[in-house]
Amino acid sequence: MRRGTLILIVGPSGAGKDRIIAAARERFAGDPRLVFARRLITRPADENERHLAVTDSEFAELHRAGDLMLRWHAHNVDYGLSMSLAGALEHGHHVIANVSRTIIVEARRRFPPIAVVEITASPDKLAARLAARGRESFSEIDSRLTRTGALSPYDADFLVDNNGALATALDRFTAILNEILGQTAGP
Repeated sequence: MRRGTLILIVGPSGAGKDRIIAAARERFAGDPRLVFARRLITRPADENERHLAVTDSEFAELHRAGDLMLRWHAHNVDYGLSMSLAGALEHGHHVIANVSRTIIVEARRRFPPIAVVEITASPDKLAARLAARGRESFSEIDSRLTRTGALSPYDADFLVDNNGALATALDRFTAILNEILGQTAGP
């Protein structure tokens, strides 16, 4: 059995990563080859994001116990992926996870094969989407947009432009997933 591909979804806040992932989860419902990761986040749950809310102490205990496959910290919040996802990869499943660009190097080293999909949008779209979700103040939105430009470059394997209709971005993302699935077909 071939190891599954870890498909890392990256891009700036407001690019629409969670919406595209949610739509793809519906489109690929019932496909046993794909696992859509639920992140562990030290922030209360909300309707915009499908994650498992944990406290700071719960997150720290998961880390100490070795139960986190990958973890990162951004915007005063801790994020992580359960170690159970590494097991899914070992069993040939392809895992799709929304992550920070800061962990790509570690993920490439520890969990190959990796496919990095960058979802992008214009600065105006990002600002409007961040304001619409109502989670950050204007200064926090500005900080997120400034951070987007300050991160060091990395190599994305695929690009999804999400400036237009969600359906267009979803079609592109679906084509990428089908390409990855096609590349790994066989025993």
